Amino acid sequence: MGELNTIKRLFDIPAYQLNTFNLDKAFSTKYNGVWKSISSQQFIDQSNAISRGLLRLGVMPNDKIAIISSTNRMEWNICDIGILQTGAQNVPVYPTISKEDYQFVLNHSEAKYCFVSDATVLEKLNQIKENTQLKAVFTFDQITNEQNWNEVLQLGEDKSNQKEVDQIKEGITIDDIATLIYTSGTTGKPKGVMLSHGNLISNVLATSKKLPLDNGKDGALSFLPLCHVFERMIIYLYQYSGITVHYAESIDKLMENVQEVQPQIMTAVPRLYEKIYDKILAKGADLTGIKKKLFFWAIDLGLKYEPYTKQKPLYALKLKIARKLIFSKWQQAIGGNIKLMISGGAALQNRLTKIFAAAEMPIVEGYGLTETSPVISFNEPKSGEYMVGTIGKVIELVNVKIATDGEILVKGPNVMQGYYKDTEKTAEVMTGEYFHTGDIGEITADGFLRITDRKKEIFKTSGGKYIAPTPIENQLKQSQFIEQVMVVGEGEKMPAAIIQPNFEYLSQWALLHNIAFKSNEELIANERVIERLEKEINFHNKNFGNWEQIKKFELTADEWSTLGGQLTPKMSMKRKAIKDIYIELYERIYRKEE
Repeated sequence: MGELNTIKRLFDIPAYQLNTFNLDKAFSTKYNGVWKSISSQQFIDQSNAISRGLLRLGVMPNDKIAIISSTNRMEWNICDIGILQTGAQNVPVYPTISKEDYQFVLNHSEAKYCFVSDATVLEKLNQIKENTQLKAVFTFDQITNEQNWNEVLQLGEDKSNQKEVDQIKEGITIDDIATLIYTSGTTGKPKGVMLSHGNLISNVLATSKKLPLDNGKDGALSFLPLCHVFERMIIYLYQYSGITVHYAESIDKLMENVQEVQPQIMTAVPRLYEKIYDKILAKGADLTGIKKKLFFWAIDLGLKYEPYTKQKPLYALKLKIARKLIFSKWQQAIGGNIKLMISGGAALQNRLTKIFAAAEMPIVEGYGLTETSPVISFNEPKSGEYMVGTIGKVIELVNVKIATDGEILVKGPNVMQGYYKDTEKTAEVMTGEYFHTGDIGEITADGFLRITDRKKEIFKTSGGKYIAPTPIENQLKQSQFIEQVMVVGEGEKMPAAIIQPNFEYLSQWALLHNIAFKSNEELIANERVIERLEKEINFHNKNFGNWEQIKKFELTADEWSTLGGQLTPKMSMKRKAIKDIYIELYERIYRKEE
């Protein structure tokens, strides 16, 4: 890690990019239908202007400045570096959390200023602003009668205090706190994870060496929220590697943006890859004759693919044909240049790992938490150290051990400095230098890490049998009929499931089978629909022991979301909330016979 000699703070990365690659288009964002870009030099110039402006606003080292943006945009990154250069800390806030959570995060962090993206975020913020310590709010969009972020840039146009910025930068060390990231926990109030410059830099340097990218030439499309540490670290990595960054307008416009940008790399959560695959399958199902047969022949072939192992000659020949006739079209649908896709945030289904690798668009699955900056391990396409069904090998300088109860413990330069203002909660997750991940796992004979479940999510039935819900849920979600599923049954005689169907797919199936319905409620009450879901569950039950199998289930008419309270902003299930919301369904499962 010789780069640590020159890169000690996150704001050293843009300077490194300028000196090494000097990109014309370091960042690009689409405004009113037109892509606008800034160069490596412009990025540094604007970041410096933000720093100078913030100093003139009275910002001091260790002050907290929040950013709430509903989309990724270059202003976020300019403000991020501008904040860090003053010795203040950037506090990113999920835009979709409640106004009460806005208030909690802003007050707990004692944020002095806040940058917000648009009128929707501003409206929510304004409802609680008077209850915070905020001195001013600056908007990225032009909003009438509101202070705009350009005012901070203009305050910084006068370069006479750049020396002061430089002196502050000089005094910031690798161990100083760079950011507070509030985890959107499934229970309780958010905790402010303190990450230092060194925490994030160690992760950038260790992971950048393992990705098969053409530094200084390749491009990325980004759309996962920058307020989450996963995408934020990846953006620092892109900057360090000289990768141009285009920000997608929204999830809805993702495929349109992919065609415009034609990136070599992109990141997503497993649910998005599942949706892409489901859409491809749906298109295949609409084919007829020989084209349809060829399509599903290629799918079957792809599902047998074992990445990074030597293929038998006959299989290799068949795969070559499938790639030319079928999989090449998949490539074109995702821009035509994709070298790899990165997955994080949840477990990726093995079938997706296999099929996309067969299509020469490998998905790199990694593992980590906010508290570990985030990457702990990942499967490496560059070296061939890749095993389906695992989360790869542990990265450089990080040490993992498995506790006696199976919990994954982590030590290394990526482990957080603790939870802000909460020594008690910090002590609960640390044993010496080891951080308790809360995940249960194992290390294979070849050194690959595998997660088997979440420690807190394993439960016992009344018969004393342990149930690990995550593998069952991941198996059931392979069904095109199922969008979300939560396995329940703690203290009950058997496990059961509360299921949110994939209403788009289920509606199409119902129409094909002449099932009339006017609402989701009518659809899930239909006996043929219930029978079809039961058939799906019985098919997937075969993968589990008798005591683990789902014998009963209930369907929800509403779609689970962050606004509905079922999901966190990272799209993780809020298990307690889901049980509370659907307590009537839960009671129907376990009490209707009594």
